[in-house]
Amino acid sequence: MIKAGIVGATGYAGGELVRILYAHKEVEIKWLYSKSYEGQTYSDIYRNMSSMADVKLVSGDLGELSKEVDVIFTATPQGYLASVLNEEILKNSKVIDLSADFRIKDVKTYEKWYGIEHKSPQFIGEAVYGLCEKNREDIRYARLIANPGCYPTCSFLSIYPAAAEHIIDVNTIIIDAKSGTSGAGRGAKVNNLYCEVNENIKAYGLPNHRHTPEIEEQISYASGESVLLNFSPHLVPMNRGILVTAYASLNQKSDGSYYSEDEIREIYEKYYNKEKFVRVLKKGVCPETRWVEGSNFTDVNILVDDRTHRLIMMGALDNIVKGAAGQAVQNMNIMFGFKEEEGLEMPPVFP
Repeated sequence: MIKAGIVGATGYAGGELVRILYAHKEVEIKWLYSKSYEGQTYSDIYRNMSSMADVKLVSGDLGELSKEVDVIFTATPQGYLASVLNEEILKNSKVIDLSADFRIKDVKTYEKWYGIEHKSPQFIGEAVYGLCEKNREDIRYARLIANPGCYPTCSFLSIYPAAAEHIIDVNTIIIDAKSGTSGAGRGAKVNNLYCEVNENIKAYGLPNHRHTPEIEEQISYASGESVLLNFSPHLVPMNRGILVTAYASLNQKSDGSYYSEDEIREIYEKYYNKEKFVRVLKKGVCPETRWVEGSNFTDVNILVDDRTHRLIMMGALDNIVKGAAGQAVQNMNIMFGFKEEEGLEMPPVFP
């Protein structure tokens, strides 16, 4: 049994961490941290946790609190962890950060895209990008995990086998992505009000959404090539879910022919047939957000457009679970030698 603390416990990702960890056989939640709600009872804020999380929210010095736990989850805005992280905290506890503070290896790139100064660049080099399906072995020995973003997770898992096997020209990738409104966080913003979002769909953050360099960096690592791509996110009026439809030109094989859909499907199945939380769907079945909601699954599939010689790569996940809290718990399970699926075997919720 290990002890965990959650910073930012009253946000959507923090709330999902609480829900998942309360059902985890190997974890005791030692404290829940929130500056905004300090002193209030957690279950008064999230009444779904009544009689389960009737604890007072705390605040204070993270260095002192780190002495009480084995792992800290930080579900906080960009810049928070980088501003407080130090060697003392990392000696006391492993840290799994759900923000972007340690995802991007080049500090200048981070500062350009996020518009803030990085306060602890000395830890960027050792931070492991917590995409379990690719970096599992590095995660086992890490003390600092950069939990991937929701859009990057869905995009990468949809594209990864095709990029790694050089099936596609990675510099022709276009990613069209849709997200539910929980991806924007729990803070009050005019653009996220019901009347602003309902009965509407819109693109945002074009052409430079801040998840773009994270996606480019990870696909570059997978393909061994420097990648430049288009990423176009959209907001849709639903609570949860991300749907990615990505396109890229097929590379020709040495004989001048193109990869067939069956050949590419075989490659995807080879990459993911041992992955508990990535489901390659049957031929012709497109991923849908409703079939992954509330779960840690990512559904993926591919189609070949023989007319244009382009590959269509599709994925769907729950942005708060596999796109945030569920993936963080999956990382924790690997780090502490637990069953990777412990606490995460909940089936998707429908309807």
